[in-house]
Amino acid sequence: MSLRQILTAPNQLTLLRMIFLPFIVINLVKHDYKWALALFVLAGLSDGLDGLLARTLHQQTVLGQYLDPIADKLLMSTMFLVLSIERQIPWKYTIVVFSRDISILIISGVLFMIVGLRDFRPSIFGKANTAAQIGAIFFALLLLVAPLRWVWIARTTFLRATFLFTVVSAVHYAFLVQHRLRQHGHVPELKS
Repeated sequence: MSLRQILTAPNQLTLLRMIFLPFIVINLVKHDYKWALALFVLAGLSDGLDGLLARTLHQQTVLGQYLDPIADKLLMSTMFLVLSIERQIPWKYTIVVFSRDISILIISGVLFMIVGLRDFRPSIFGKANTAAQIGAIFFALLLLVAPLRWVWIARTTFLRATFLFTVVSAVHYAFLVQHRLRQHGHVPELKS
């Protein structure tokens, strides 16, 4: 890994997003919800901007391909965990999110070590799951700032969408991995 990869604007934004995380958590546990929400929004904007810059400036790097999803998962998982500890998100959602992410991480690591499989691009369901998680966290934080009925409804809707897309994306991911293994000649076709 070269210093040039680390110094690209998209990768710097990704690292900045990771730096935001402890400050979001500190403000959340101090019950300074406006700052926690503002920093979470900034982290989200940096996520959108780093992808846009990578494509626009042609600065897509191998480091960025790994660093960006790591930063996203770190942010989402930590926020679900802290918001559950703070009793703002029911534990069942956090457990489902963590179970899926840990399972994918372990399976990806094992498949990489055993067969060298590196193709772990997110599916449309994985992207929908991430969008639902972002919405759930945003509205959970907004509910702490503005405890209005419509915000509660939005938070509940996004939490239910998170649950649904987490399960669907995990099942879809299992089929995708099996398909990619077959393409690489590592899983025999079942004959009826």
